[in-house]
Amino acid sequence: MTDLSGLIQSDAAADRVVPPAGFTVQLTLFSAGAMAFLAVFALALSLAAGRLAVHWGTELARSSTLRISAHAEQMDTQVAAALRVLETTPGVESARALDTTEQQALLEPWFGPGLPIDMLPVPRLIEILETGAGYDAPGLRLRLQGEVPGAVLDDHTRYRRPLVSAAAHLRVLGWLSILLISGTLAAMVTLAANAALAANSQVIGVLRLVGATDAYIARAFVRRFTLRAITGAAVGMMLGLAGIWLLPEGDTANDLLTGFALTGWHWGLPVLIPPLAGATAFLATRAAAARVLRGLA
Repeated sequence: MTDLSGLIQSDAAADRVVPPAGFTVQLTLFSAGAMAFLAVFALALSLAAGRLAVHWGTELARSSTLRISAHAEQMDTQVAAALRVLETTPGVESARALDTTEQQALLEPWFGPGLPIDMLPVPRLIEILETGAGYDAPGLRLRLQGEVPGAVLDDHTRYRRPLVSAAAHLRVLGWLSILLISGTLAAMVTLAANAALAANSQVIGVLRLVGATDAYIARAFVRRFTLRAITGAAVGMMLGLAGIWLLPEGDTANDLLTGFALTGWHWGLPVLIPPLAGATAFLATRAAAARVLRGLA
């Protein structure tokens, strides 16, 4: 009934068919703006979740921890033996034993500062960094079992998989939110278009009497509502970007919070939101106009 060319070519006579003010105008502008604002944050959430999934997977996949439990007089011997095993293990890039200060810092969030770690039977920890190819974890466990009986290897698999899975689900949730936002915008624009068409039923009847076609009438409504949606979405997008820009920055240790932002070329993606909002309004208004005009025939 109407095509995209009608959006570019302005027709003053046709535009007068659509009320320039009223609640339908406010509803369309507000709905498009609010949905675009939420879409920016949903997009940022999805992109941040993707980055976190990659970050967590990469960081945890390349690091492992070897925990050694032994009597105090045997601890240094066991640690030295474990380091010798790791130095000759293919796929291990480096291995080092954490000192007392580092282990105390790891326990501080749970036990508070000043923990007398030297007086407690705390296992010694060895940090292992892998090469890109990685090492044979089952084979290393067998070697450690024979040479360092008190060593327990933790390759972080049980931690990595839930974290990566949670980030992946969060990314899907972000894209699903964008789809729901688009559906809500389509519903609101349809409601506004139906109200505007119903309120102008008498004007539409007169236009038909003077020879105006349904395509001509529909084009006027589609153009006006599409442009309103684009305008409202552009304002909402800019407010959303401002909100993302004003988010407080933290240190890199808190990836879950500091990662919730747009980086690099991702800042250009929200620019697609107003055209997508316009396309949604275009399709919704065209369907509503066709349905209402058939009912008024």
